[in-house]
Amino acid sequence: MRSQLGPDGATAPIVSLAGELATPPGARPAEDGASGLARARAFAEPLLAGRALDTGEDAFDHAEGMAALLAGIGGAPSLQAAAYLVYAADYLQRPEEVVEKAFGASYASLVTLTRRLVQVQRAAREAQVMGTARQAEQTERVRKMLLAFSKDLRVVLLRLASRLQTLRWYAASKQGCPALLAAESAQVFAPLANRLGIWQFKWELEDLAFRFLQPEEYKRIARLLAEKRVEREAGVEVVRKQMGADLQSHGVPAVVYGRPKHIYSIWKKMQGKHLPFDRVMDVRALRVVVADVPACYAALSRVQERYRAVAAEYDDYIAKPKPNGYRSLHTVVLGDDDRPIEVQIRTQAMHEHAEYGVAAHWAYKEAGAKGYAGVAAAGEFEERVAEARKAVLRQLLAWERDFAGHAEQGPEGRFDDRIYVFTPQATVIELTAGATPVDFAYALHTDLGHRCRGAKVDGAMVPLSTPLANGQTVEIIAAKEGGPSLDWLNSELGFLRSPRARAKVRAWFNTQAQAGTIARGRELVEKLLQREGRTSLKLAELADQLGFKDADALFELVGKDEYSLRNIEQLLRPPPPPPPDNEMPVLRRPKADGQGARGGVLVVGVESLLTNLARCCRPAPPDAIGGFVTRGKGVAIHRLDCSNFRYMAQRMPEREIAVAWGATPKDRVAAYPVDVSIDSAERPGLLRDITEVFSKEKMNVTGVHSSTLKEASGRSLRMVFTVEVSDAARLQQVLRQVAAVPGVRQVRRK
Repeated sequence: MRSQLGPDGATAPIVSLAGELATPPGARPAEDGASGLARARAFAEPLLAGRALDTGEDAFDHAEGMAALLAGIGGAPSLQAAAYLVYAADYLQRPEEVVEKAFGASYASLVTLTRRLVQVQRAAREAQVMGTARQAEQTERVRKMLLAFSKDLRVVLLRLASRLQTLRWYAASKQGCPALLAAESAQVFAPLANRLGIWQFKWELEDLAFRFLQPEEYKRIARLLAEKRVEREAGVEVVRKQMGADLQSHGVPAVVYGRPKHIYSIWKKMQGKHLPFDRVMDVRALRVVVADVPACYAALSRVQERYRAVAAEYDDYIAKPKPNGYRSLHTVVLGDDDRPIEVQIRTQAMHEHAEYGVAAHWAYKEAGAKGYAGVAAAGEFEERVAEARKAVLRQLLAWERDFAGHAEQGPEGRFDDRIYVFTPQATVIELTAGATPVDFAYALHTDLGHRCRGAKVDGAMVPLSTPLANGQTVEIIAAKEGGPSLDWLNSELGFLRSPRARAKVRAWFNTQAQAGTIARGRELVEKLLQREGRTSLKLAELADQLGFKDADALFELVGKDEYSLRNIEQLLRPPPPPPPDNEMPVLRRPKADGQGARGGVLVVGVESLLTNLARCCRPAPPDAIGGFVTRGKGVAIHRLDCSNFRYMAQRMPEREIAVAWGATPKDRVAAYPVDVSIDSAERPGLLRDITEVFSKEKMNVTGVHSSTLKEASGRSLRMVFTVEVSDAARLQQVLRQVAAVPGVRQVRRK
């Protein structure tokens, strides 16, 4: 990973929660603080010293600069240590594994995320060389950066510090910075730092990028500032002391600082407002830090009394903060020399946030609501932790939308096909635009989706079909057990938008249907074993003997009526021992009429074989048929599509024999028994109506068997009629008439 990033913000470390960053997961408590940082530095130095990044910068110097930058904005020693480990990982064979063993899982994860992110950025820069038509890659890169940041927010500071350090190196070494890298710094990294309120990083990223992208303009503004520097600094110092003493004497204790205006900001204001350099109001600027908000307004009142306020140059960012959380009072007044001075008035907390942004309230201990080492924060602090994390992530979401607004919205570069929402623990979840709380539940865990019964969005109960929006916090209310509703699959009701969630719901219902089929098959098999007096037989062994992979596979086919119980009966009743000479089964002479075997079947190429129509499939002309030689019972005639026949022929192919339908004597009418399965709803008179259809068509009903089925929608009937037909082709016409009987759902020949 040869990253390109940049500087050492020369500011005193702030005193805040950022200075108490907790131990990374997996790290030893003894490695907290300076000792852990020293250990990481000692680990990285032999790996990095003398190595050059692809920019030409010394790798160890780069890591040192990053650590100094992070220290400058109040980053904990653990975060500074990460700067060394991320770069040292480039020179390890199995970096994540080595770092995890030496420093813990948190650092290993950080190494993985940062290295992956650098690869994405490098690929995006290379794509830009090919022209601006590759905007889709840019937008996708921003999205991937966002997702990486959401997993571990330390990545934000590491990437910003690294980029700033790289730009500083180019400036110090007097080398030309690649235009793409400088442009990326201005277009992506500086806006990100601005969104997160890290002013120290933002202004220097902008200035350095401006220096490399427009060197002539940069030098012009720098010369203007240099020419007036002594005069300006002297004037600022006079007003600073004067204003501080005046506020103190009027009962408003305050600390007043002089603030330099950075070059890019001056140039941008000159361009945006078409102003000459002398008309830029905040080239001279003061910052007033007071105790609390009421003191801010008291200080404002006194400043505008003491100096002449410039009309229309007043902004109240306390009452209406900027999107990145920045709060201050801004006013422009004229000094005693009639030259403008910008005055910013704020509290110490506002000052820290304005200077260091996200680092100033890195209260979630760099690792989310539960802290490091799996130790959960409790009560009010836990809520503060989650809210701080969400505040940062919301800024990242807003930054993404800002970036999308500047991008050309082609069909491949749209940002409105995704939304990002939070769990109560401030984890970011990416969803399809228009997704609902049910989609959110399935994105978290399949079982949670099945048990989802309600949802709160930003603390308020909402219907499960409510479309979610970016940045919302979603909490799922789930039952202890249960499954999804069929209504969720109804697209008109709008419960599900994600194809993945729909597939999970369908899979649940398919599993339930399969379970019912297996239960029915198990019941039929167990009843058969009871009749045969073989209840001690293990079901798994029975399935194995029948050629099934397990008992459920057997039960499922039996439950679907696709596997005859007669096969099990034949297995449970061993056939008589074969004749000593192992000859073929008994042959019987045909009937005296010589018109073919029983049932009007002829065995091709063989005479005088006894034939029997199989009861499992009940063949009838003109069905395609096949024969199977049994022991002692002649040739069993099956339909070729009979599952039993296929199974037996596969196991004992030598017993399969070709057969054909023979001619029926003219003085005799052939009648073949056929089974017809009918599924229907329960209603009075149903059996009568069905038998009337068979009677009208002159089909003799020789048997009826019925059973009750329990389904999710209620009870239903399954009836099996045995009817005699002379021609199976005619049976289809009769079945269509039966299907028209009220209450009948399905009719088929077994």
